[in-house]
Amino acid sequence: MFAIIGIVVTIASVIGGYAASGGHLAVLWQPFEFIIILGAAFGSMLLGNPKDIVMGVFKKFGMVFKGAHYKKDAYIEMLSMLYAVFKLAKTKGDLALESHVEKPDESPLFQKFPGFSGDHHVRTFLCDYLRLLTLGTSNAHELESIIDGELEAHHKHYHEIAHAINLMADAMPALGIVAAVLGVIHTMGSITEPPEVLGHLIGAALVGTFTGVLVSYAFFAPFSRNLQLSFDSDHYYLMSIKAGLLAHMQGYAPQVSIEFARKILPDELRPTFQELEETVTNLPPD
Repeated sequence: MFAIIGIVVTIASVIGGYAASGGHLAVLWQPFEFIIILGAAFGSMLLGNPKDIVMGVFKKFGMVFKGAHYKKDAYIEMLSMLYAVFKLAKTKGDLALESHVEKPDESPLFQKFPGFSGDHHVRTFLCDYLRLLTLGTSNAHELESIIDGELEAHHKHYHEIAHAINLMADAMPALGIVAAVLGVIHTMGSITEPPEVLGHLIGAALVGTFTGVLVSYAFFAPFSRNLQLSFDSDHYYLMSIKAGLLAHMQGYAPQVSIEFARKILPDELRPTFQELEETVTNLPPD
């Protein structure tokens, strides 16, 4: 919502201010200038990034408008799910988790938490480490180093997606100059035309510089920043799972393990102790 409002305010301020000062809006419509700038920026992104990053830009760009994937309710559900998992492991042993982690799609335990169960990536993340517990892994420090390596790779991948958009933003002012220079070259080919025609051609050329600077600093740079913040926010979801897992491995009770997982969350995402306690108290029986 705020992204859409920001776009509307930016366009209204720039175009409205120009029109209010007596500027002719028709001059700003230069589709070939837009093709030069946006097309070259997109081409440079294809040139400078591997396929998975380019596809990631297309898949994740909607987060600019939707925001982070995980909201507070998702964290309450995830923490409740961890509580149920740890409670089962404490009462019946880690081996009791084996059937759930081997076939998570059919697990009645995970089916109680549809939001988590429907997220293939995080479900696989948790099940991979729970499987290690069922195989006898008991050293929390060794497991922590493995989890940290996976989280770093995961975070780096998403950082590169935001960085790819930021590089486009960095390139656009220069590409605007390229479009303007091409417009000037076109103008020089029409040097014998009357002044009013030359004025229109020069104005059209300058729109290239205007467009490059505006689109870079008012849109694509904020898009990149917005995505990076959303990715950072979602990263807490996996960090919270990690904290809960490590606490469980060190022998803490389920209530304490999920408290470890809850406390690492930032204020805007962290449910209160009372909210979480009420939720886990009302969980359906196993």
